[in-house]
Amino acid sequence: MSETYWLVCHTKPRCEKKFAALMAAEKFEHYLALVVSVRRYAQQSKKFTMPLFPGYVFVRGGPARWLQILTTAGVSSIVSCGGRPAAIPHSEIEGVRRIVETTLRVEPHPFLRSGDWVRVKYGPIAGVEGILLRKKNIARLVLSVEMLGKSAAVEVDATHVERIPSRALRIELDLQTNFISVRTGGRPSLPAA
Repeated sequence: MSETYWLVCHTKPRCEKKFAALMAAEKFEHYLALVVSVRRYAQQSKKFTMPLFPGYVFVRGGPARWLQILTTAGVSSIVSCGGRPAAIPHSEIEGVRRIVETTLRVEPHPFLRSGDWVRVKYGPIAGVEGILLRKKNIARLVLSVEMLGKSAAVEVDATHVERIPSRALRIELDLQTNFISVRTGGRPSLPAA
């Protein structure tokens, strides 16, 4: 597994900040995406930071450090696929960092598997790719971290995005049920370790 990929650590409930602080103390490169949320109570409102992806912290570390990660307080597991820790490409982490660091309103969003893929052409998140949605006359770019099945949405000016040519379609036919499913192709598979 290349060191350009990140691992996803699943934390115990409400332990994301504690686990991230312990990773920093152990000199691990890590990333906890935090966003500002406003809650309104009666006649006042309160601002606080919350994880964009509750229960998850991204950590960069090879196989030699997996045990050290797993024995850190606050962690439940490393997200795995096929018995091996799942790797998140650096480009997805950078995309999340860029939208979180802007002054745009960022919020968790339900994960999407299909839609129009777009690239932002102008502004502070130029070059970031995602799915364009419209909600109450507001355009939003949905950025997905596929391995987690999680997404985040950020408001964008719909005139500042360009459509990316359609990804390859994969058509599957289940001969037992006569059911056809059409899916857009996903990201390329990770190289074997």
